Amino acid sequence: MFKSLNDLEIMAKQSQMRKRLALAVSNDKYSLSAIAKATANNIITPILIGDKNSTIKIIQEQNLTIENALFIDEKDIGLAVEKAVRMVNSGDADILMKGKVATPILLRGVIDRNWGLRTGRLLSHFALFEVSTYHKLIAITDVAMNIAPSLKEKVEILNNSVAYLNKLGIAKPKVAVLGAIEMVNENMKATLDAALLSKMNQRDQIKNCIVDGPLAFDNAVSFESARHKNIKSTVAGDTDLLLMPDIEVGNVLYKSLVFFAKAKVASIILGAKAPIVLTSRSDSEQSKYDSILLSVLA
Repeated sequence: MFKSLNDLEIMAKQSQMRKRLALAVSNDKYSLSAIAKATANNIITPILIGDKNSTIKIIQEQNLTIENALFIDEKDIGLAVEKAVRMVNSGDADILMKGKVATPILLRGVIDRNWGLRTGRLLSHFALFEVSTYHKLIAITDVAMNIAPSLKEKVEILNNSVAYLNKLGIAKPKVAVLGAIEMVNENMKATLDAALLSKMNQRDQIKNCIVDGPLAFDNAVSFESARHKNIKSTVAGDTDLLLMPDIEVGNVLYKSLVFFAKAKVASIILGAKAPIVLTSRSDSEQSKYDSILLSVLA
């Protein structure tokens, strides 16, 4: 059981698999600080694609040391994204990371039909949280990619996240499919989808996990709440993964945990040819570093 994001660093160091990371539009100080730390720990070899002079200026101003970095000078943002994505697509880099570029521009490159990172799978966002009031790390999906996923899309989002948690060594992650209530209500689509996902898991249509839902947030993460409501579930109170009903609920929960609960978070995009480090502009240097660790372990 993982209790701390520091466990990811231990795993990444033990793997001794140094990955090549392409930073798209490299003149971003928080990304560069995170990359410097990951490089110092022998976790990545950085490829910095963007305005070389601006990037070097930031490195010097922040007193960073980034050894063995490959600089690719490209002042045009769109072309910098294209070069970064092409490198990952061709196998010259293992990980794509967002630098000082808007998310839609980066994702347009990722889904380009000629040189992008499409696999036929749905792209989805995966976030792993360390919350001081919870007894282990807890993951959340999807808070940044899919706006109002259908039942079919929820299955794909779930499969992406479960496969990643399996890679981390969690053989049977416990998945809580969230709704406003823990009862099925025909007027609340989230509860209907949750019940169907739970039954699909029971019938082995969704594998390598234990799915229960609908569960309200309180009984998904609290044994006491589940007991109080007489909910009999192996998932309630011991959830590994929270599946969001839509992006609005997910985004609010993500930012509430960060800003109110002071939780630590790492996040990546799953479903592409390679992991993508795509963090929020408000995320800290530490969050970006932890997200690099997630991508390395993917």
